[in-house]
Amino acid sequence: MPPPAADPDRAVEALMAASRAFVGLAARSLADLDAEVTLPQFRALVVLATRGPQRAADISAELQVAPSTGTRMCDRLIRKGLIRRTRSTADRRVVRLRLTPAGQRLVAEVIRRRREELSRIVAATAGYWQPEVTEALAAFAAAAGEVPEQEWWLGFTARDAEATADA
Repeated sequence: MPPPAADPDRAVEALMAASRAFVGLAARSLADLDAEVTLPQFRALVVLATRGPQRAADISAELQVAPSTGTRMCDRLIRKGLIRRTRSTADRRVVRLRLTPAGQRLVAEVIRRRREELSRIVAATAGYWQPEVTEALAAFAAAAGEVPEQEWWLGFTARDAEATADA
């Protein structure tokens, strides 16, 4: 017997509630850090962690903010010592932003905190985590354009070594 048809309205409501929970979890993972980074600023750091050095315009486009807003956000992250500007050796007019070691540590710490809290929540709801639920969430994240953590985190580690060599 095939499974019952999905109720799209119920799925949207469940995702709305889950998204509120995820935003709260993200905010808590940033709380009490010395860097005092906002959620939008952290999103910019994650763009750099996932995609490597970027132009401020690229970060603005990824975050869907005006270029001036993205530039101001990046300027604040530079002042906090979390990102730095680098000039292209091929074209000195091109300025890219990259994570500093402090920025890399901050991203790693926030991810660790988030993973720890998610592990606690998954343990508390263990009976609901059937393979189909996990597959549906992975498909949802992929449809939203999210890269699986193991793919970008490995690149982050490789770029960390590259950044250290360039410094």
